[in-house]
Amino acid sequence: MYLKDLSFSLWADFIERDFLNKEFKELIENGIVNGATSNPAIFKNAILNSIAYKEQLKELKNLSAKEKYEALAIYDIKKAADILKPLYEKGDDGFVSIEVDPNLANNAEKTIEEAKRLWKEIDRENLMIKIPVTDEGCRAIKELVSEGININATLIFDPKYAKKCLDAFEEGIKNSDKKPYGVLSIFVSRFDRKLDNTLVQKGLEKGKAGILNAAKIYNTIQKRELPNIRALFASTGVKGDDYPPFYYISELIAPHSINTTPINTIKSFVNDGFKEQKLPIEDEIIDEFFDRVEKAGVDMQNVYNELLEEGLLAFVDAFKEIIEELE
Repeated sequence: MYLKDLSFSLWADFIERDFLNKEFKELIENGIVNGATSNPAIFKNAILNSIAYKEQLKELKNLSAKEKYEALAIYDIKKAADILKPLYEKGDDGFVSIEVDPNLANNAEKTIEEAKRLWKEIDRENLMIKIPVTDEGCRAIKELVSEGININATLIFDPKYAKKCLDAFEEGIKNSDKKPYGVLSIFVSRFDRKLDNTLVQKGLEKGKAGILNAAKIYNTIQKRELPNIRALFASTGVKGDDYPPFYYISELIAPHSINTTPINTIKSFVNDGFKEQKLPIEDEIIDEFFDRVEKAGVDMQNVYNELLEEGLLAFVDAFKEIIEELE
């Protein structure tokens, strides 16, 4: 834990082979990070821009493009899991996540099939399988949790979908002989990038929509009290100069929570960020803000839907670029 008194963790939202061999180990040894997450965009940047993958690719020349991608990603995930295993064994998180093919987001059966295959092939108990929280994704989460598979439920924007996801976790846990771990990855900064200009024009405060939406979902998760299930704040890197780099970490420090973020953001927070508890925020305060947003003419349900579609598309596009480059 980065802040032990709050059980607040920092996870590295980054995977790359040279990083795992060097800086990642240093961050763990210094008590800064205790987990890692990945997604297709992260692997795209790593695989296509780092020479660390060239040698292994030579060995994979007879495989399909997706098989090459998976071989590269699985190698890195196994390495990260092994590096993190001592933390996991002493109950200090130690998880690493890999995402299923984003093209499967609206197909529960194929999501379940691929998740089980990845879980078996990687064969690390400190692995989490990332599943986008769509209707079909929730069906998959329920089934996978019931089989004892750790799940990182990702691309959560809508509080209603967060509740549906929690229902899936709860039903899965009831039907499981094991005690799987899970996180709900609540995306944050994309709200403000989408809404800040509009809110300022309407006389409302910018830089609050993402934080207060995340705070609302955090409250919902905490009230459920599901065993081994926590809130994870994602999309917490800052783009542009409107906010300090550590803004979405410092403003979301909460008991029993995780913030996964790029390495430079972590360093900024460690060096300069405010480290006092900020959550929970009362639901009444959150609801009052969003009431004003709605009265100003912003349809939040439409915002939730658009952000989910944009997030899915970004991962699909990144995955497509990797596959095309590896063909």
